[in-house]
Amino acid sequence: MKFKNKIIQISCDGGAATGKSTGAKMISKKFKLKFLSSGLLYRYASYLILKYQPSNKISFLNKKFKNLNYKKLDKMRLHTPQISEFSSIIAKDNKIRNILKKFQINFAKKNKRCCIEGRDISTKILPKSDVKFFFKCNLKTASMRRYKELRKTNRKIKLKDVEKALRIRNISDIKRKHSPLLKHRNSIEIDSGKLSKSSMLAKMTIVVLKVLRKKYEN
Repeated sequence: MKFKNKIIQISCDGGAATGKSTGAKMISKKFKLKFLSSGLLYRYASYLILKYQPSNKISFLNKKFKNLNYKKLDKMRLHTPQISEFSSIIAKDNKIRNILKKFQINFAKKNKRCCIEGRDISTKILPKSDVKFFFKCNLKTASMRRYKELRKTNRKIKLKDVEKALRIRNISDIKRKHSPLLKHRNSIEIDSGKLSKSSMLAKMTIVVLKVLRKKYEN
């Protein structure tokens, strides 16, 4: 593919279950970029705290994230309701955010061709990213997505409980003091509720190619 060795960094932000992970993974695969989910980092931090109950969370997480092999997180069961709820709590802690922020920034420094998704990537982690996407969809669509995902491991879960949890999480993310969920002024909006996966990838691809041509052909 043309531009396959050119430096490009993409940031994808959005609320819970808005399709940002799916979109970010697809565009990463399309352009062969290193992919990182900040949400997975917060889930892993939550998992560690819940499992080990450290007396000093900051010192404990500092050690754990210093030599973290990100690839191993994909194989872990980190999308439980308990971890989801706790992730929302620790996301408000600025000291924990700083540990994870450092990991993400180092990841971007090591990987000049990367795509990172989360809630504050365009505003705090990669403010100079070449392409910025902001994902959205209505709450019912997001809830059904998350419900289907969680039903794979928990047949007793109820859709109304998932919708309530997502509503609370989004309000928490928007209103938190440190690094709230914001749409960067230069972000391209992706309404995943109105697009199929193929249409979403096509729209994102057009944007990325336009930026690459402007950056390397002019």
